[in-house]
Amino acid sequence: MTSPGSHLKRIRQLVAAHCERRTEQIPIEKSLGRTTSADIIAGFDSPRFDNSQMDGYAVPAADGGRFEVAATIPAGASPQPLAGKAAPIMTGAAVPADAAAIIPVEKATPAEFLESGETISLPATEPGQFIRVQGCDVAAGSTIIPAGTSISAAAVATMASQSILEVEVFSPARMLICSGGAEIQAAKVADAQGTATIPDANAPMLRAMAYAAGIEVVGQVSTNDDPSALKTSLAATIENLQPDVIVTSGGISAGKFEVVRQVLESSDSGANASAAAWFGHVDQQPGGPQGCAVFNGVPVICLPGNPVSTLVSFRLFVAPVLGHVPPDSWAQLGEATTGIVGRDQFRRGRVEFCSDGSTVAHIIGGSGSHLITQAVEATHLIRIPAGAKLDAGSVVQVYPL
Repeated sequence: MTSPGSHLKRIRQLVAAHCERRTEQIPIEKSLGRTTSADIIAGFDSPRFDNSQMDGYAVPAADGGRFEVAATIPAGASPQPLAGKAAPIMTGAAVPADAAAIIPVEKATPAEFLESGETISLPATEPGQFIRVQGCDVAAGSTIIPAGTSISAAAVATMASQSILEVEVFSPARMLICSGGAEIQAAKVADAQGTATIPDANAPMLRAMAYAAGIEVVGQVSTNDDPSALKTSLAATIENLQPDVIVTSGGISAGKFEVVRQVLESSDSGANASAAAWFGHVDQQPGGPQGCAVFNGVPVICLPGNPVSTLVSFRLFVAPVLGHVPPDSWAQLGEATTGIVGRDQFRRGRVEFCSDGSTVAHIIGGSGSHLITQAVEATHLIRIPAGAKLDAGSVVQVYPL
């Protein structure tokens, strides 16, 4: 048995060893959620000049008094020296070199903008008050977005503020889905063949989760419990589609027809394939059976076949490695529960953000790995540590779906 964290590390190492990451240049407005492949460096100070944080008066001294009003300084204009006067100044406008501070207009007497040549009374303030100093946000030459950052809307704005119009990001991982079994058929085929077959729910779910994680699905291979046929199909599809990674669903446990495991453990699945193959149990429920291997030089991540097990396993072991997921966090458990001995549980749940500022996680449905319909309303996975007896209000780790 192995922990979920150890298995995630195993998958990361496998993919890193066998999957070369490509990069591409894309417009910043299309970069949301993508991952930067290199540090992004500021080309100039931001702000580029001292500017006003307020609509108010630029004053030559911070000790207050009565001042003759100078010409107004609008945003975008090059200011003239104050020469002892107070100049009406707008938010974002460049501050005169001899300005000591900005006094908000509402603090003036009268509390309005006067015309040039009139006299205004202004209170004392702190030197530098309401002046945004050049470079206070970022200095030229500094790293504004490190490599490996998932680009947010704020990152897009930061790049735009530096006149950066394109960004180098990692290209989406190219994923090939392998799912099925003799009993698993496409929905229409399963309906036509009768009750002994099961509509394929996992492949469409994997496509949907891959899309949400920013992973490109390049194709799908279906298994029919024939190892020779699967081996031939995988080899041909790899040659044709050139995937970065293969994600399988089912066929890796202890049954008689575990075709995925049979193919990947065989010594002729490609150079060093059997040495890289690992199949076993992870200390979790659902999703205990797990595996990974290499086939014809392509890393393979093997997930269990029950639908909820597939969902949980993809969220924990595939999406964080090949794509992006929202970070896990913590919440208060909405109701008491008891964990199972020896394995962490990942229960489907709904997280609520309450008016008092608390975050509460409610468990939804049973723990069975076949209960996919009961997961429809789930927003998160709730981690229940092995053997834990948790009261309502206990703090638990939650993973956004």
